[in-house]
Amino acid sequence: MNSESPKTLGIVITDGVGFRNFVLSTFLDEAARSFYKIIIFSGLPYSAFPELDAAKFTIVELPVFTETKKNWFWRKLKEVAHLQKHKTNPGIADNYEMNKAKSWSPHGLLVRAVYAVSSVFHSEKSILKYEQFQEQSFAADAVVKQYGQFVQEHQPDLLFFTHQRPPFIATLVFWAKKLKIPTASFIFSWDNLASKGRMAASFDYFLVWSELMKNELLRFYSFTKPEAVSIVGTPQFEPYVLPQFDISKAEFYETFGLNSEEKILCYSCADATIGPNDPLVIATLAEGIRNGAIESCQLLVRTSPAEDESRFAETKAKYPEIKWNHPKWELTREGHPEPWSQRVPTLEDLSMLKAILKFCDLNVNMLSTMSLDFMLFEKPVVNTAFGNGNNGLYNDQRFLHYEHYGNVVKSGAVKIAKNEDELFNAVNTYLENPELDLENRKKLIAMQIGKPLEKTTRACVEALKAIL
Repeated sequence: MNSESPKTLGIVITDGVGFRNFVLSTFLDEAARSFYKIIIFSGLPYSAFPELDAAKFTIVELPVFTETKKNWFWRKLKEVAHLQKHKTNPGIADNYEMNKAKSWSPHGLLVRAVYAVSSVFHSEKSILKYEQFQEQSFAADAVVKQYGQFVQEHQPDLLFFTHQRPPFIATLVFWAKKLKIPTASFIFSWDNLASKGRMAASFDYFLVWSELMKNELLRFYSFTKPEAVSIVGTPQFEPYVLPQFDISKAEFYETFGLNSEEKILCYSCADATIGPNDPLVIATLAEGIRNGAIESCQLLVRTSPAEDESRFAETKAKYPEIKWNHPKWELTREGHPEPWSQRVPTLEDLSMLKAILKFCDLNVNMLSTMSLDFMLFEKPVVNTAFGNGNNGLYNDQRFLHYEHYGNVVKSGAVKIAKNEDELFNAVNTYLENPELDLENRKKLIAMQIGKPLEKTTRACVEALKAIL
């Protein structure tokens, strides 16, 4: 139902990664050309945002919504029922097992009740009924009522969510439904549909990365109509084709004290929750370089933006030759229940990340999205999975069976190292022949990212416009 009358777009920015994708990209510029007014409903403080044209943009800082036990119960029942329904999928089955109660505390008993009910009632109809009960449970909450006042005051014609999972966004979808405002959500990451739990709410429209992701969405959310799904790529990679994020090779080498005559191996870390083996792998690489098991090169480590560098103190002391890049993400608000969500990237960090991708020769990581980042620069990638559940290490080999990662395994785009010898062999092979598996890497990128990077934000805006 396209109309020529001026339209107002509401954008919900939930956290620092959504901020990176939709504020630090060209998305807002593109949206400003296509919509009369843009209202940013922000889970980050107002102070986090760059200066925006007040005639076009209004930033509404959302107060923090805190779940009650009743809100939590219905949300958890909805999420676990979704896991129960789809647990033939390896990633979802793993998530289902990990969420089980470990104790008999009052909270543990509630979790056990959720599992007991959802084991019997987990049809799509049941899941949507739990969602209704969840909405009823928070409808009278003072903060939720405040959200409703914001939405009514600004009257967006469409409410666009930059992430489909944060629990608090269910409250905004609730108000959108009451006020008959259509909702759209961007699917946040390549692994979200085939390994994570239920979305926070039922959206009307979706923006996805690729045909692959569209098919996953239709499979896991049977109420979704194919025509309600638009393939747009993902704006998280857009800085890689924007000249304002370029820094020179000389500046890059100088920043880290690197030798321009030597190759550079970059290890990119996960966060501590799924990357507890990171220090071991880093030490293995450093020892391999020291003793000649790895061809002569330099080791640069980029830590996760979701944490500080404290867990690497021992590694730093033992291997002073390692160069470190700690992402410059600024904490915008203290005392938040999810402090990681309040960290936002700096333009400086995006520039440094782009330089790392451009000037390093090889990447090693534990099965992360960073594989795609390096492949966009045609760099070879080794994925590590040292833990097998029996050797005392965190069991990261289980991720090899997740559906999204199974696509990587089948593609032949990476080498997988399950121990020291395999790691040394893979690293040496790629250092000697960086073109090896290049065609497979290109095919994987084409499968995972459905639009050229230069066209992503335009595709997002066109998809949103088409809804109205």
